[in-house]
Amino acid sequence: MSEPIAGSQPPYFCRRCPRLFGFLEECRDRLPRHFNGPVPSFGDRDAALLVVGLAPGLNGANKTGRPFTGDAAGDLLYPALAKFGFSNDRFDARIDDGLALRRAMITNAVRCVPPQNKPIGAEVNTCRDFLIGQIAALPHLKVLLCLGKIAHDSVVRGLGGKVAREKFAHGSEYELGGYTVLSSYHCSRYNTNTGRLTEAMFFEVFARARDLVEGQPSFCAAAHVRPRVLRRRR
Repeated sequence: MSEPIAGSQPPYFCRRCPRLFGFLEECRDRLPRHFNGPVPSFGDRDAALLVVGLAPGLNGANKTGRPFTGDAAGDLLYPALAKFGFSNDRFDARIDDGLALRRAMITNAVRCVPPQNKPIGAEVNTCRDFLIGQIAALPHLKVLLCLGKIAHDSVVRGLGGKVAREKFAHGSEYELGGYTVLSSYHCSRYNTNTGRLTEAMFFEVFARARDLVEGQPSFCAAAHVRPRVLRRRR
C-alpha cells in the first residue's frame, strides 16, 4: 500500500466529524480487528487516473484498510482497473494480495465509515479538504473518475465548479480545473443487482478513462451508456 501524502490523509484519530469519530470509537470496541480509521488512498503516486468512491464499507474497506477491498463494489472495480491496464491484476480482496496499481489511485469522498453507509452533507464537505489535498498531490493527474453522485458533486465543488451546471449522470464528462471529471453510477451491489449498472456500462466508462489518460480524445459510445455530457468551463 502506498504511503499517505502530506495533506491528503486525515490523522487516524481524526475528530473533524463528531458523528463519524463516535461511530469509529464504537467500532474499535465492537470490531477490534478492523482497521477502524480513515482509510488511506491506495495506488500509484504517479497516477494519471484518480478513482473517487463514496466511503468505506463497515466490513469491507473499514476492515481491511484499503479502499474497496472487502466491499462487494471492489469485485467490479478492481477487475475493471486490471482490464484497462491500471493494475497488475492480483486483486484477492485482502491487503496482502500483492495488488499494485499502475498510473491510478483510489480514494473516497469520505474517508471514515459512516453509520448505515450514509455520510451526511457536513461530513462530505469537511472531508473535501483531504480530497483536494489528494488531487493536488498527484502531479501527473489527468482524469478523475467519480463513482456516484456524492463523489461527483464533491469533486466538482472541490475543483471550483457548480453542481447545477456540471450535473452528475452516468458517463458525464466535464473539464474542470485542468482535469477531466468523468462519472459513473457507483459499482455498489444495489446498482449491479438491480441492473442499473451493468458490467458493460462500467467497462465503457473505464475505456473512456483509459483513452483520456492516453490522450485519445475521441468518443466511443455504447448502447448501454447514456450520452456523455462534455462542457468546458469558460
